[in-house]
Amino acid sequence: MGDEAKIFTLSEVSEHNQAHDCWIVINGKVYDVTKFLEDHPGGDEVLLSSTGKDATDDFEDVGHSESAREMMEQYYVGEIDPTTIPKKTKYTPPQQPHYNQDKTSEFIIKILQFLVPLAILGLAVGIRIYTKSG
Repeated sequence: MGDEAKIFTLSEVSEHNQAHDCWIVINGKVYDVTKFLEDHPGGDEVLLSSTGKDATDDFEDVGHSESAREMMEQYYVGEIDPTTIPKKTKYTPPQQPHYNQDKTSEFIIKILQFLVPLAILGLAVGIRIYTKSG
């Protein structure tokens, strides 16, 4: 690596997305991994699918060894301009209204939840008493 790293935009790096010219971005650094495609243990498709974006999460999720991290230095070509990488947005599900299909009031539902089991219990006790006396 030289003293002054070349700065690339994400769109510049994205142009290098073919098997004969493949660049990826990991931890803010740009790597030309074209010569490594055939030797990559996960296959060239893994690297090719990581082009055109910040592949840091993809790289870290796999859990690469320390020797793999050291090997990356020989493919280093520069730094990425962080302002060109889109910000990650956290997914928040939309707020949904409380679902009450038949529009029955909450109060009636609570009363029924109490009375129906009580009625079943009373019926069971009544049947038990009736069948014992007969």
